[in-house]
Amino acid sequence: MNQYEVLYVITPELDEEADKVVMDKFADIITANGGEIEKVDVWGKRRLAYPIDYKTEGYYVLVAFSANPELPRELERNMRNDERLMRYMVTRKEA
Repeated sequence: MNQYEVLYVITPELDEEADKVVMDKFADIITANGGEIEKVDVWGKRRLAYPIDYKTEGYYVLVAFSANPELPRELERNMRNDERLMRYMVTRKEA
């Protein structure tokens, strides 16, 4: 199993409960596809480096997990289709 990190930015209009729903959705996708979540680091609302769709803030979440090589593609597919996310990036960590 490989080590990965995913950083995603949730739109700032959502309340805390909706943010939790989004985080649970992606955590469930990771675990349902055989991955193991090692750490979830919630950075909270932060200022963006540049405006995205006229928004200057976003809710940042960093998740470290281990999974098979097929999981990042499935995770990205789900993130691409979720309108609540502004940006996302999945990277593989070197051992």
